[in-house]
Amino acid sequence: MDYETPLTEEEREEIVEIYRDLRVTDVSDGLDFYGFGYGLNRMSPEIEPLYRDMESFDHRIVGFAYTMRFLPTNRRRNLPDELGFEPVTEWRNELYEKEAMFPHEQVSNEIQEHDVIVCESHDIPTGIFGSMNTFDLVAEGAAGLVTDSGPRDTDELIKQEVPVYSKMVNKTITPGRTIFDGIQIPVNISGSLVRPEDVIVADGDGVVVVPIEIAKRVGEAARAEQQDDQEARRELYEKAGLEPDFTLE
Repeated sequence: MDYETPLTEEEREEIVEIYRDLRVTDVSDGLDFYGFGYGLNRMSPEIEPLYRDMESFDHRIVGFAYTMRFLPTNRRRNLPDELGFEPVTEWRNELYEKEAMFPHEQVSNEIQEHDVIVCESHDIPTGIFGSMNTFDLVAEGAAGLVTDSGPRDTDELIKQEVPVYSKMVNKTITPGRTIFDGIQIPVNISGSLVRPEDVIVADGDGVVVVPIEIAKRVGEAARAEQQDDQEARRELYEKAGLEPDFTLE
């Protein structure tokens, strides 16, 4: 399957069903079974979940990459001559529109259920994503955010239960610091290649990428691995006198 050929809705649902509730470790093993696990499919361990929900594991992500890239600026920030809330806000908004913001309306219209926003912005110390734009994209159907930089407004993101996997957290706004480069292009996330519609799986162990061409067979092997693990852990639960929980289902 060519990654430039969009998946049908039926294909997307089939793949999501295969990967539903799989752990990163299961998928990692699935890649190994077919000889794909020795590349850079496993993202850097520096990319971690912003929060963990230990009751129902709602911080987990399964979906398809919707990619974008931001670059750092290489010039001086030319602030307005007069400083203050109104002139700097006007300056900021102008830069947002010219260079520092992804085409939000287009992305909102294109986002499908199960898409994962994957943003390449190599360690840029600015909050490209925050509690407003990330929450809005999740409301449009996105499953979460993966980035090799980091969001801001993190208390609100956690309160909103938006799954975010990032390398850092940030404080600053983007105008004058970043330049939007493109959407739905191959991106490099801390050494891992991610293409549009590659499968993304994320949990407390980090993030793994499965090339869409091999997603079905890797997912099926991962599910078999998960079932073996669940059977073994069920026996341990019984020995320990523990009630089975949802991780054994």
